[in-house]
Formats: sequence, structure tokens, C-alpha cells
Amino acid sequence: MARRNLTFLIQGAVIAALYVVLTFLSNAFGLASGVIQVRFSEALTILPFFTPAAIGGLFIGCFLSNVLSGCALYDVIFGSLATLIGAFGTYLLRRYKWLAPLPPIAANTLIIPFILSYVYGFSGGIPYFMLTVGIGEVLSCGLLGMLLLFALRPHEKIIFNTQGESK
Repeated sequence: MARRNLTFLIQGAVIAALYVVLTFLSNAFGLASGVIQVRFSEALTILPFFTPAAIGGLFIGCFLSNVLSGCALYDVIFGSLATLIGAFGTYLLRRYKWLAPLPPIAANTLIIPFILSYVYGFSGGIPYFMLTVGIGEVLSCGLLGMLLLFALRPHEKIIFNTQGESK
């Protein structure tokens, strides 16, 4: 039991660290924030498909990324909550691999446009932001996330220590 808890904690911490690193990589290319966002780190929102440890790891990783990159307080709070909601939704849909990326796409497409409009005051309107954020999320979560899922699937028992679990 203690070993399982330690594995859970380590998995969450590694996922959080990866999220931060990938967000900063996206930021180096000017893709991590703004009206058009393609965060490479959002591909990791597919990981709750493999382990529930990813839910907390993604939330903490997003929170830390937003704090460390100087985001506004409401962005830190609601952006991180959008990732948490999406990650939890992915976990709930883990039996349906093709649906797994939909919760983070939906959560971010519905929440982030309001942050862009009301917190940062970007011009363009909520529908425009839903379109731009939605496209970025489809690329990050849908395309990159599914590529990650298929790359990790053959090795999931080793990487995520899921020998006793069934899907």
C-alpha cells in the first residue's frame, strides 16, 4: 500500500514537472499564452487515461506554469481549474480512448476565452476566442495527445505500473 501511494505521488510529480517544462518550451515559441495557444503541455491531458495520478499532476503543473510565467491571478485560478476539469473528464472517459481528449478540449474552449476577454482585455470577442482556443486545444489535446496515447499504450504497464489493473 505504501509503495502504491509513493508510485502515485511520484507519477503526479513527474507529470507536473513535464507540464511546466513543456509549457515553457511552448512559451519560447510564443505559443503558451494569448489568443492563439498551442501548449505542448496540454498533450499531457491524455495521461489520466493511464493513471489517476495525472489528474493532480496536471493541475499542479498548470498552476505552477501559470504562476511562474506571470499570468494574472484569475488566469492562474481558472486556467488551472480548466485543466483539472479536463483531466478529470479524461479519467472518466478512459474506457473510450477516442473520447479521452474531448474533456480538456471542451473545458479550455469554454473557460479560457472568458479569461482572455475579461482578465486580459484582448479584443475579438468570446466566440472568436472560443474558435482560436478550441483550434489550439484540438491540436494540443486531440492531435498531440492522441499521438502520445498511441506511443505510450504499448508500454503502459511498465511506465504507469498498471500490471494489476484492467481496461
